[in-house]
This record gives sequence, C-alpha cells and structure tokens, in this order.
Amino acid sequence: MAINAAATSAIDVEDVEYLRHGDKPLLARVFKPRGTGPFPLIVELHGGAWCRGDRLQDTALNETLAKSGMVVAALDFRMPPADAGYPASMADINYAIRFFKTRATEMGSRPDMVGALGISSGAHQAMLNAMRPKDPRYAALPLPAGAAAVDASVRAVVMCWPVIDPLARYHYAKKLKAGGKPYPDVVDSVLPLHDLYWKTEAAMAEGNPVLALERGERMEMPPVLYLQGSKDVAHPRPDLDRFVAGYRKAGGQVDISVSVGGKSVKVTITIAVTATQNGAVFLGEDATLGSIAVGKAADLVVIAGNPAERIDDIEKVETVFKDGVGFDPERLTQSVAGLVGLR
Repeated sequence: MAINAAATSAIDVEDVEYLRHGDKPLLARVFKPRGTGPFPLIVELHGGAWCRGDRLQDTALNETLAKSGMVVAALDFRMPPADAGYPASMADINYAIRFFKTRATEMGSRPDMVGALGISSGAHQAMLNAMRPKDPRYAALPLPAGAAAVDASVRAVVMCWPVIDPLARYHYAKKLKAGGKPYPDVVDSVLPLHDLYWKTEAAMAEGNPVLALERGERMEMPPVLYLQGSKDVAHPRPDLDRFVAGYRKAGGQVDISVSVGGKSVKVTITIAVTATQNGAVFLGEDATLGSIAVGKAADLVVIAGNPAERIDDIEKVETVFKDGVGFDPERLTQSVAGLVGLR
C-alpha cells in the first residue's frame, strides 16, 4: 500500500455521532485524508486521568496523522463525575472500534486496518481493550440491527506515556504525597481522579494490563508501540519495564521509544509510528518499511550509536545504502523539504 503525500496533505474534518446514551450523544471527531486509500484507521483516546478531556484535546496531533495518510477518529466517551466510572468508558471505546470497523470502507480504510492510539489514561484504555476485545463487560453495547458482525480487536496499539498499571501509579503517587512537599504537582491532581474513576484498589488491580499479564490471563496480543519521555514523573518507568517484559514473555511484540525532553509530541509520535516494524505492519507498509533488508527502502544504514540500547540513536543516521549506492541523509532530507507523509 503506497501512501501518496500529495494526495494526503489535504484532509476533511467532521464530527460523527457514534453512540447515544439516553439524550446524550457521544461524538467522534474524524480526520480523513483526501485520496483513494485504503488508509489505516486510528481510534484515538485522549488522556486526562480517565475523568478529564475530550475529542478536541489532541487535534494538532490528529491533524498531523491525517495529513500523513491515516484516518483518525478521536473519541468522546463517558467519564466521571457526570457519568459512571470503570468500566463504562471501556464499553464506549469497545463499541466505537466496532462502529468504525463497520464503516471503515466508506471512510477509505478497511476493517482489518483499524488500530488504537491513546495518551496517558487513554493509552491505558486502548491497551486494555486490545487485550480484552471480547470481554462481555466491554462488549456489552450491541451494534444496530443489520450491522456487520465485528469485534473490537485491533491491528496494533500505540501507547503514549500510558498509565499502564493504575494501581502501581496510585501507590506511587500516595507514597510521594505521604513524604511531604516538595513533590510533583501532578500528584495532587491524579489521586482524586483515580478514586473517582476506579472507586477501589481492587478495580485498579482488575482493569490493569500489567497485572493481567502477571496473572497469566488469556488475551489478544496485537503489536504495540510504547512511547515515553525519559523525565516523565507522572508515569513511572518501572511500570513500563514490567509491561514490556510481561508482554514479550507472553509472546507479544513491543517497540519502545523513550524520548529525551524537548521533543515535539507530534514529531515523536509520527516518526515512531512510521519508522518501526510494528508501525509498518499497522500501516500495511511492512513490505518496504519498518526494517532494513534487501528489497526494502534501505538495504543498509550506518548509524552513529546503538539503537538496541538507546532507541533515540535510530535518528543518528550517517549513510543510507540502497542497491549498493550510499546516500547522504542530510541531502535526502533537504530533497523532500516541504513534503508531508510517506513516499
């Protein structure tokens, strides 16, 4: 599947009602590239400690992704205090994924090209649904009569600094607060929101991707891209390490990008989604992108560093070889200045 940059630099944006609870509609803001496709379709879940934010929160990111050749459906979903806590939002998200699968073709995508991207608590919800797409609590809301029979499984998951272990983050924040000031300001905001959404520590343990792995639950395991900042005080690094170790031990694939402070969120995510093997699988571009091999976009790349130990070194490219010819990456970058998307 080739994505034409010229065809996808223009996008259309609209709000779609995907679900209604009584007289309350739930909307998705849909960002759709112009062109023939088929494009990957991303269901995007905003952060906000499960209780704050809306579908407009990540508009800058979602516009960038759409201009790179992806359909993005950014969701509103039920949140406390106006609505119920866990697992109500999970039922909305599960329904939305099924809803957009049934409409993927008319939106320029395909049902088998639907993935999920979430930020912070939204990343937690994206991963939890991906692992349990057929959980009867999450899949409780039926699609309209006559709709295609689809489930909420996804092609891949992109997690941006997720609250991957809600219980461990809760204990971490409580410990910091108990130690007294100074502690990060985020502690005072996340603790009451944990309580509002989860109600109990038992619920935090049950709806928990890390503990689900450690309990040995049977689950689906789509490819995962895990993004986190090196100085992130709101999402403890040990939780990342436990998830990655558990997911890989269970047979899952995880790519990790730990970025140093100062990088643009939009740039970090778009580079990571398009530059890794799991991202290439999600895009349907794994025949040409995602890894270095004969017949792909690059036969050999010379890098000043070791990406196996430090993922950021993947950006330190000195020479790219294709069909036995070496290319200067700086000149290659200059040659496509002003273009958007994949070539």
